Amino acid sequence: MNNSEPVDTQDRAKYEWQSFLFIVIFLFPILSVVLVGGYGFIVWAMQAFFIGPPGHG
Repeated sequence: MNNSEPVDTQDRAKYEWQSFLFIVIFLFPILSVVLVGGYGFIVWAMQAFFIGPPGHG
């Protein structure tokens, strides 16, 4: 029940390059900012609401 047409090698290479460039130019930088920002927010929230600033106590 597979109705998809086979993709020739040239089109496949084009799609692979487009996917690679999308990942390198957009996805990795966005994920990096989200992960570092999320970690920073967690550290800030912990210091602001639970454990206090560094060197405190």
